[in-house]
Amino acid sequence: MRFGILGPLTAWREDEELDLGTPKARVLVAVLLSRAGHPVSEDQLAAALWGDNPPKSATKNMQTYVHRLRRQLGDPARVVRRGAGYLIQADRGELDATRFEDLAQAGQVAETADALDEASRRLHEAVRLWRGPAFAGMADVPMLAAEAARLDEVRLSVLQSRISVDLKLGRHAEMLGELTALARAHPLRERLRSQLMLALYRCGRRADALAEYTRARTTLIEETGLDPAGELHDLQQRILNQDPSLDLAPRVVATLTNAPKTPTPAELPPDIPDFTGRDDEVADLEETLTAPMPGAVAVACIAGLGGLGKTTLAVHVAHRIADRFPDGQLYVDLRGASAEPARPEDVLSRFLFALGISGSGIPESLDERVALFRSCLAGRRILLLLDNVAGEEQVRPLLPGGPGTAVLLTGRVRLVGLEGASLLELDVLPSAQAMKLMRTIVGDQRVQDDPNAAREIIRLCGHVPLAVRISAARLLSRRQWTLAHLADVLGEERHRLDELVAGDLDVRAGFEMSYRMLPAGARQAFRLAGLLDAPDFASWAVAALLDLPVRQAEREIETLVDAHLLNLTGTDETGRLRYRFHDLIRLYAREQARREDAESERRAALARAFGAWLALAEVASERVPGPFYTLMHSDAARWRLPAAVSDSLLADPMAWFGAEHAALMAAVAQSCEEGLTQLAWDLAGSTETYLNVRGVYDGWQRMHEQAIAHCRETGDKRGEAVLMRGLLQVTTWNSPPGPGPAMTRMRASAAQLLELFTTLNDPLGTADALATLAWSMTADGNSAQALGLAERALRMATEADYIEGQARAYHAMAIIHGEEDPHGALAVLEKAAKVAEMLGNPHYTTTITQFLGAAKSFSGDVTGGRTLLESSLEMARRLNYRYLETFSLLYLSKLFAAVGDERARATAELTLAYSEDGNFGHYLADALSVLGQVDLAEGDVPAAVSAFERSVQVWRTRGSIPYLARTLRALGDAYGAAGDHLKARAVWEEARELFRGISHEEGLRTLNARLG
Repeated sequence: MRFGILGPLTAWREDEELDLGTPKARVLVAVLLSRAGHPVSEDQLAAALWGDNPPKSATKNMQTYVHRLRRQLGDPARVVRRGAGYLIQADRGELDATRFEDLAQAGQVAETADALDEASRRLHEAVRLWRGPAFAGMADVPMLAAEAARLDEVRLSVLQSRISVDLKLGRHAEMLGELTALARAHPLRERLRSQLMLALYRCGRRADALAEYTRARTTLIEETGLDPAGELHDLQQRILNQDPSLDLAPRVVATLTNAPKTPTPAELPPDIPDFTGRDDEVADLEETLTAPMPGAVAVACIAGLGGLGKTTLAVHVAHRIADRFPDGQLYVDLRGASAEPARPEDVLSRFLFALGISGSGIPESLDERVALFRSCLAGRRILLLLDNVAGEEQVRPLLPGGPGTAVLLTGRVRLVGLEGASLLELDVLPSAQAMKLMRTIVGDQRVQDDPNAAREIIRLCGHVPLAVRISAARLLSRRQWTLAHLADVLGEERHRLDELVAGDLDVRAGFEMSYRMLPAGARQAFRLAGLLDAPDFASWAVAALLDLPVRQAEREIETLVDAHLLNLTGTDETGRLRYRFHDLIRLYAREQARREDAESERRAALARAFGAWLALAEVASERVPGPFYTLMHSDAARWRLPAAVSDSLLADPMAWFGAEHAALMAAVAQSCEEGLTQLAWDLAGSTETYLNVRGVYDGWQRMHEQAIAHCRETGDKRGEAVLMRGLLQVTTWNSPPGPGPAMTRMRASAAQLLELFTTLNDPLGTADALATLAWSMTADGNSAQALGLAERALRMATEADYIEGQARAYHAMAIIHGEEDPHGALAVLEKAAKVAEMLGNPHYTTTITQFLGAAKSFSGDVTGGRTLLESSLEMARRLNYRYLETFSLLYLSKLFAAVGDERARATAELTLAYSEDGNFGHYLADALSVLGQVDLAEGDVPAAVSAFERSVQVWRTRGSIPYLARTLRALGDAYGAAGDHLKARAVWEEARELFRGISHEEGLRTLNARLG
């Protein structure tokens, strides 16, 4: 972490600037940082935030601010409660104010020890930490204003110490401009006046020095009524007398006199006035270039794609450290991305001339020029900036031979062959830095007028500095454009690169140079891989695109990575490397593909890639213990990897699915767009087992709905039926949003599914549809009709020798019997247990164990039921299957509540938390009902009422009549216990009508008794 108070308040985690929230939240952070390491009382914080009139909610508001701050910092231990206040932890190196004080102290110690060069370096570094007034923008907070005033006073004192050291080092001439500005800004600071007078005198401007004294005296008399102090008056007299003590110390004069009279090159391009961000990169480069290992040449390489700001960063850093290299700075553009990169011998000739070697003194051969160049650099402190390097061979002759100099290189290739060089891989700008760049160029007001549009522009620019700069430049030149208009313009994907041009700035041109440098095979890999919508991919996917062996495809990929046209993002769960395109580079790759590859070739490449994903997903899905139904596949062509490769990838099928999950979902969507219908629905169906186990219900639903819509458009009934079956798997117990109760929608879909599979004359699918329709009808309380459908499903599955279908039918029967008929459920479950043994699906075995435990519990076998439920809980956790785990917890909580076990509450609360996370509407409502029962038993009537009311609300969205009726009955009991008999009677009457509608005798009997 890094915190900044020497200027506007900032906080950084690695390279990300944190959003510290509202103005009051920022004040709280600033106050805590002003006392870092020491507690600040709540009273002090309240005074800082609200002055003398804090609101009643002040304490709660502060707690909210602290909670958000901990979450933003990502470390709860950073801000801790201490006594009646709060304390923020920040090491001295993490807070700029303490770093400033440490550097200032080190500089002053060095000055005392007469180590003037070291003192100057430390004091310069300390002063550079200031970005503006301390706590800028918070001057109205008295507590901060006092600390800001103290810090500003210390800053000015340190600045004066730095000037004093620089004057002792003979730098008077180069300091005149700074000193003049400071003296005008602080006219009552007599020490600054005296330092300016001394600098003028040493520059041979004695009259100007005396005139400065006159100005100082006039100002002091007008402002204070006092004459200058003795020191300033004494200096005036010494200047009048040309006192020799004002001259430089003899040893400093000797150093300056004896220095080699060689030219001092200053070839750096101008710094970028609106340079923004890259704080960490700047700091790392500065440290690398100014503090090398003893005896070593400091070499730093900035590598990255065109447009990321390599040259801008390098020039900025070079200017920041230029004063550490008093013998000059050399610069050259080596044209590494062009067709004719600069020759080392030509560069050396220019460098030697800049260092004072005449044309006749420059040798002919490269080796002799290298030797002379290194001799000229020996003993000097010179900075070399070598821009746009082509490769190691080009730059190696340009490197110094000994310490003292520093070399900063930029290029599109990784210079991994340069011994001892530090490599910085430049990436895109973080969001906060990209926004800051936009604000700096366009102006705060236009960005504040539409911050959402600004964020969208930055996103469409891919956070590439050049693209953001171009967009900002276009806004600047078109005052009538709104940010929203530019966002709309850039939103047109096919023409986005056309819009990212301003003057001689062109994003596409940077990509073009890198692309044209590639060999033919890598160019084809670049174009075809750019066609994929997958957010990232492994090398075998590129092999399928190219129809090549994986090893050959990997060679092409590595060429793209070295050229920074493709990013290596890391290793996936299978141990394979993953690669990703930057969004703008992907657009450029697609442009080139449309230009150079026929449409049929592009479509065939995509079909091969999707076929490779399908071939692997098909095998992986069979190895994952997901939903107990047989998977159905299409006739789409597969692109099969060698057995050794596929076996390695699928050694852990869940790990493979985890690695490819996002790519598979993208492949389904892209297959729909490309009209590859069978690939689309088969890929979607092959992910169902993984998505079910992992509980990725929202993504599952979106993917299937998109593919189903495409199947309907193209008339693929089988694909529609297969995916509707899978979609019903996710929407049965989950609670997706939609019109009407969830179970009503589910029943309509199940009826449609039955019609589809019946039309297709598919007995397996028909059996699955019948089982699904059966358990959907339990919501109406029509157990007899539902049981008839389930038995029909069982007969059809048995006749087709469809074991999975039999399992689904028994499952449906167990649900239909449910809690109302536990003995009937036990009879069904005994048969289901035999099917589970044949099926060998741990998912199904866990489910049957759960239902057996629930049925035994409701039939009175408490011990047997608890044993089975606890066993099923362990089984579900071994499967890492949260949905099954939640079921076991729910029925354990019901059992504990029924027998008065104190574990009931904790178990029900855990069930509730899991249900809310997974959107398991049925379990959510049931867990709330259990909590209501526990609250009622413990005498906490208001909590019971709240729990039952919320449970009723969820059951209404589910549309399950028996459960709703039972919960309404319990809610009436809670209202009665609270003494609200009118509400109790109203909900009891509603429950009685529901029980009457489903002919529920026990429910009617109990409610008739309650209602009289």
